[in-house]
Amino acid sequence: MGRIVHFEIHVDDMERAKKFYGEVFGWTFEDWSEYAGMPYFGAVTGAENELGINGALMKRQGPPPEQNQALNGYACTMGVADYDSTESKILDRGGKVALPKYALPGMAWQGYYIDPEGNIFGIHQPDKNAK
Repeated sequence: MGRIVHFEIHVDDMERAKKFYGEVFGWTFEDWSEYAGMPYFGAVTGAENELGINGALMKRQGPPPEQNQALNGYACTMGVADYDSTESKILDRGGKVALPKYALPGMAWQGYYIDPEGNIFGIHQPDKNAK
């Protein structure tokens, strides 16, 4: 036991975060605020028969991360079919590059970004020809 089964992304502007993750990754959201006692939206990240987990966006309970601050927490990485088109969506919707696209030789393309809420996340496109 110990497999990750849920994640939470802390946000200042819930509508902005839902729009960003919905438009970039196709996530949908369910309002679980009544259960949580605060703004809390379940994130459905894919079909039940797909490998992966669901999570949530929750209202940030403290100050946002400082720019250029070392990561203090977990960075979630999303699998994507087309790295370059996903990067374009991220940048067009207010995201920023944290660590540019690089090859994991013989495995994939990887990179890290900052969402409009200041959180770091990664994207990963499998590609055995990556160099």
